[in-house]
Amino acid sequence: MITAQPIVEMLRSEMSSVVGLSMARLVLAAILGGVIGLEREFKHRPAGLRTNMFICLGAALFTILSDTLAIEHVGDHTRIAAQIIPGIGFIGAGSILRNRGDLVTGITTASTLFVVASIGMAVGGGLYLTSIFATALILLCLFLLGRAEMRFGLKLGFYTYEVTGPTADDITAEVNRALEVIHGIMENVRIAPTKQHVRLQFDLEGTRKKQERALQELRQSSVFERVVPLGPVHPE
Repeated sequence: MITAQPIVEMLRSEMSSVVGLSMARLVLAAILGGVIGLEREFKHRPAGLRTNMFICLGAALFTILSDTLAIEHVGDHTRIAAQIIPGIGFIGAGSILRNRGDLVTGITTASTLFVVASIGMAVGGGLYLTSIFATALILLCLFLLGRAEMRFGLKLGFYTYEVTGPTADDITAEVNRALEVIHGIMENVRIAPTKQHVRLQFDLEGTRKKQERALQELRQSSVFERVVPLGPVHPE
């Protein structure tokens, strides 16, 4: 008579060994990917909490499967895991965009996805301390280096401004005069006339210092009724 006892014993043995360890690795991968994703989410990046968590979790799971299936079916232990790198490269390439002028955005996002996948692979391979240290190092770079770039004006970016004035011709000519001082050119110009005045929005490429100088020149003009900086376009 067939009983359920052998099946129960087999499941118990599997849960206590392979599955239990795999579950712990997947949980750790989700946590580490989620921590990096939170930093990206707070900065309103396209790849945020869920994206980074899923990529880290998926990379860990594929690494575990690569090793487990190779043991069961006698194959290459790295065959499945090796395909993670080109897969993540494909996802990262989709996040890189060429915007106005020579500005390219999404490179940091793509790079973050790449290293998050490597963290997932490290967790899946059982390198817990390595993956935790790599996560801390990535967060340190994202926080400190990003602040340093902004502080010292090392990175080019597009910033949007809005000015209002009596007519479109007057404010356009005045903006061009103000930007001539810093050798800047308006891009992506939008004009919206209202009953009271004309609103003009435009983007300007430059470092943080150049943007501050441009804002100063615009605010010194008596032609504009109001000058409002609307912030960066597609921050990285």
